[in-house]
Amino acid sequence: MLVETAFLASTASLLWLLNYYFPVGPIFRIFFPIPIALIYLRWGNRAGWMSALVSGLLLSVLMGPVRSILFVMPYGVMGVQLGACWRRQASWLTSISLGALVDCLGVFFRFGLTSALLGEDLWMYLMARIRDLSEWLFVQLGILAEPSLLVIQILAISLILLSNFVYVFVVHLVAILMFERLGNPLPKPPAWVETLLEL
Repeated sequence: MLVETAFLASTASLLWLLNYYFPVGPIFRIFFPIPIALIYLRWGNRAGWMSALVSGLLLSVLMGPVRSILFVMPYGVMGVQLGACWRRQASWLTSISLGALVDCLGVFFRFGLTSALLGEDLWMYLMARIRDLSEWLFVQLGILAEPSLLVIQILAISLILLSNFVYVFVVHLVAILMFERLGNPLPKPPAWVETLLEL
């Protein structure tokens, strides 16, 4: 258990480190929670949390505490959450929904921490970009009104939730392909996902 926990925790940290210094798009990001989820699936709750903590400590040494915190929340916590759902044979809808919620909390945590460190409100910057998008949508739809702040915030939160839902779904697809070969199968996916995987 200790060897696997240390190895997979360092794998998760290495993926984060490589993605930070050599960003290749969303490819590495898909794998961030998978090593921690695998540890939870194989060895249980204590090992899952230990791997998340060890990943954070290793990144704290290599990159500093701020970047390690940005890994642990959400990806370390998401790895534990996904491992717990998969070990308890929860449905895909449940595990994806909880994972998207954890990722959404991670986005807001990241905005809050980065805003505090920079001394600027990044949420307001995002709201300005979403306002531009919503104004463009209103023009395309022929709506002669300016979007209110409430509409802009609902649109921003909806876009964040949608992107997180898609991200966690892709993590599930990658995990089911990997874990079957490792002898740790995931809960049975919906029928349309099985059809997609067969194609």
